[in-house]
Amino acid sequence: MSRRKEALSAQPGDADLRLLKIYRKVVECGGFSAAEVELNISRAAISMAMNDLETRLGLRLCQRGRSGFALTDDGAEVYQATLQLLAAVEGFRTRVNGLHAWLKGELNIGITDNLVTMPQMQITNALSALKERGPEVRINIRMIPPNEIELAVLDGRLHTGVIPALKTLPGLHYRPLYAEASQLYCASGHPLFEVDEVTEQHLGECDSVVPAYAQTPEVKALHEPLRASASATDREGIAFLILSDRYIGYLPTHYAERWVAGGRMRALNPERWHYLTHYSAITRKGAPPNLVLETYLEELDRRAAAHER
Repeated sequence: MSRRKEALSAQPGDADLRLLKIYRKVVECGGFSAAEVELNISRAAISMAMNDLETRLGLRLCQRGRSGFALTDDGAEVYQATLQLLAAVEGFRTRVNGLHAWLKGELNIGITDNLVTMPQMQITNALSALKERGPEVRINIRMIPPNEIELAVLDGRLHTGVIPALKTLPGLHYRPLYAEASQLYCASGHPLFEVDEVTEQHLGECDSVVPAYAQTPEVKALHEPLRASASATDREGIAFLILSDRYIGYLPTHYAERWVAGGRMRALNPERWHYLTHYSAITRKGAPPNLVLETYLEELDRRAAAHER
């Protein structure tokens, strides 16, 4: 195949743009090792991406091995062309976004209960930014259980949802948001409130409230020492029973904070009796383009990235 045909066959698509971004970072870092840290992907993944790009373009872009990393003449030209292409793509995105400065439409979102007190407030801030970019956007929130959120996103009744990442369904895309810490609590009138070192024997002697909703195997294992004598379908129900002074139970730390600060609750051996729940934003794979949804997800991704830094 001639060089001209190779060049004509190398029209970039979405996957190619990703490869070119990796290539740009490799060149700017001077090799795979430094780029591994910058890109937050393994050296093997970078090597595979470079092999794919070279195959796609039909060109040898760089020398790598024991002698070190060095661009070929073709690689240097492709690097310059990459800079021009990515700059043009970003300029196109900026201009198109400008055309949609005033978004219109609806965002139908499902959220698991009792997340509003999460200190990161990524969802709240993303919704605020969406409303600022599109004052005419109508936001509809449904507070429903995670399994109902999944079904509603899959059948199109909801555009997106926020759920605990307990399992993954093949028809959904998951965006990690944050981890929620939970601890074992009792109220001020409970016999364990003044006990410094709470053991499994203590737990087995006390009535406890357990969640009547799905949990990971790790969380289920933490509930095994408890003497389950009540259940609740949500965290508010668990809080009601704990505050009766008759039960112990697990609550998210951000949710229990108001009662802890007021001396009404305390965590029992928090260094031992605790767990994390990871939350994700879900969308349906293959859903029709929706600028309102895409804008919201863009704002959500921006805040999630800022939180990681």
